[in-house]
Amino acid sequence: MDQPAGSSQDAQSLPVCYRHPDRETGISCTRCERPICPECMVSASVGFQCPNCVRDGSGTGHAPDAARPRTLAGGTITDDPRLLTKILIGINLAIFIAVQASETLLDHLYLLGAWPPAPFNPTEGVAGGEWYRLVTSMFTHEAPWHIAFNMLSLWWLGGPLEAALGRARYLTLYVLSGLAGSALAYLLTSPNTATLGASGAIFGLFGATAVLMRRLNYDMRPIIALLVINLIFTFSPGFNISWQAHIGGLVAGVVIGYAMVHAPRQRRALVQYGTCALVLAVIVLTTVLRTLQLT
Repeated sequence: MDQPAGSSQDAQSLPVCYRHPDRETGISCTRCERPICPECMVSASVGFQCPNCVRDGSGTGHAPDAARPRTLAGGTITDDPRLLTKILIGINLAIFIAVQASETLLDHLYLLGAWPPAPFNPTEGVAGGEWYRLVTSMFTHEAPWHIAFNMLSLWWLGGPLEAALGRARYLTLYVLSGLAGSALAYLLTSPNTATLGASGAIFGLFGATAVLMRRLNYDMRPIIALLVINLIFTFSPGFNISWQAHIGGLVAGVVIGYAMVHAPRQRRALVQYGTCALVLAVIVLTTVLRTLQLT
């Protein structure tokens, strides 16, 4: 027996929205082809899409964030391109204030190779198991002029680099440059010499900035002039500056910066973070060998 048009049998055969089962619809998502009601329709260049597909980017063949704008090095463009630079300056200032407030805190933060010196077995310093000093010394300052100069340099160099590299790559550059400076100072200075300051990381930013400016075909004379002036002060007698930390940071900054801005797009992450891993391996190897030598 035939049913008249519009009967309950036809109504039951109509698809219902997968998000609202009580709503019938004749529209389906152009990505996943699931039925969607007017409330769930999201207008697209061709047809309509469901909220789930719009949210997770499924069905396009690309990652959900593939369309996000990227920096030259492949980092994500953010609303505040100086956020990490501000945080790093804040950490340095906080430790400086803490050091001024406590007379004994500084003794536990600066870079010290080994104490007591040979022929005694070291009980303090990096060789004595205090490996954390390689990191804490990067954020520690004692003299006001020292932290003022370093933080001005960090603000001047860090902001543009953070914007050009993206936060993750910029932070990796900063930390590894600082560690490279600490490692070279640990390797080449007397084991009972105390060193401190963010200069190794700052020189890493100098090196990466020079590489970036060369990549963008900018006038490099200002950065080269500033770098030369800093190197003159570094090697001038009477300033008591750890040239080892400066050179270690500078070399690491140039190497990492080159990998960041010259990595081919198809293998960008592999080249960038592979280079960073190699630099970290050299830092660890240098530290281990020096420790074995001192113990």
